[in-house]
Amino acid sequence: MDSFNAIVQVLDSTIRLSVPLLLACLAGLYSERAGIFDIGLEGKMLVGAFAGAAAASVFHSGFIGLGMAILISVAFAMVHGFASITHRGNQIVSGVAINFVAAGSTIILGQAWFQQGGRTPALQPDERFEAIVWPGADVLRGVPILGPIYSELISGHSILVYFAFAMVPFTWWVLFRTRFGLRMRAVGENPAAVDTAGISVAWLRYRALICTGVLTGVAGAYLSMVQNGGFVKDMTAGKGYIALAALIFAKWKPVNAMFACLLFGFLDALSIRLQGTPLPVIGKVPVQFMQALPYVLTVILLAGFIGKAIPPRAGGVPYVKER
Repeated sequence: MDSFNAIVQVLDSTIRLSVPLLLACLAGLYSERAGIFDIGLEGKMLVGAFAGAAAASVFHSGFIGLGMAILISVAFAMVHGFASITHRGNQIVSGVAINFVAAGSTIILGQAWFQQGGRTPALQPDERFEAIVWPGADVLRGVPILGPIYSELISGHSILVYFAFAMVPFTWWVLFRTRFGLRMRAVGENPAAVDTAGISVAWLRYRALICTGVLTGVAGAYLSMVQNGGFVKDMTAGKGYIALAALIFAKWKPVNAMFACLLFGFLDALSIRLQGTPLPVIGKVPVQFMQALPYVLTVILLAGFIGKAIPPRAGGVPYVKER
């Protein structure tokens, strides 16, 4: 039974750790399906985390913090759109610039506003999104097998966790069952055909980037207002890049993206669980190796061990309207 409880605890950690990856991965899915490569997922998550924690600390409201995180992330997404859609700039350069600006500005503003070395004050319970306990979770906790699954894996998560996983079927429905999704996929494959039909390519891509900004804002808010209880320097720790790797691994499909993010989350949870624990035959594994495990998998997957992944044909190519 102890081994089963240990498995449940690892799976519970997997769910919690995969949420920011899943939200960022779905965010990238919207932009890349519309033909806009977005390396700036990391930066938008970071500014969302800072804006959310700062606003929640100042206004003493988690929902105001979440709204501010979304607003700032959407603003950064619009900057990326202005550079890569309106001015047809290099999308990779624009995304990298956003990451640099986000990394520097969050530290400078954090120090200027709160004088805590770039951190925000620790958030109080009413300034965060606390775990939601489902009915009967405490009663069923002692029931073998089903009790821990219900009380640990299903119950006891923040509302942002349930939002993240609800976004998977919603994104699938938007992409494959709505007119907006059809047009967005078309503009990522053949924008000239969309333009010929009298539909604005630029406006479609801007709307896709708005979706990206909303989801990265929620991802950042989750990091600072659920996982950490405040903002710290560079707290995204490469999660935006891992989300991009998961997106390629998932071949730009929402359900596959969820499983890819759960895989990365599982490796992260496993690395935390096994730190300092001696293993049979191998012995004690160095902490540094376990911490690097998710990033090692990212490199392996991107090196080509995922089969043939074909991105949208018009991805990364600025569209010039024919005259």
